[in-house]
Amino acid sequence: MTDEAPKSAFELAMERLRKQDKEAGVEEQAAVTDEHRAAIAEARSVAEARLAEGEILHRSKLAGVADPEAREVLEKQYRRDRERIVSDRDRKIEEIRGTRK
Repeated sequence: MTDEAPKSAFELAMERLRKQDKEAGVEEQAAVTDEHRAAIAEARSVAEARLAEGEILHRSKLAGVADPEAREVLEKQYRRDRERIVSDRDRKIEEIRGTRK
């Protein structure tokens, strides 16, 4: 008998999943360093600031436009800008995570 304490169901399940991943050839990711966490937090913070700035500018533009068609054009531009900012943020985060090999 071993001196190890009994494992919980969670620990047993995690061992099985790690074994399945190993058999399937899935690589285990390295732990995120403090430097990576800081860079990811910075990327998210910058993106949130850009999103907030865009929303403020969008609302001020909408306040001066009464034409429904022009408002729709502004809405489409705003949605496109938001998607671009979110996409840039996600790409930067993936780049940061990709550097930890």
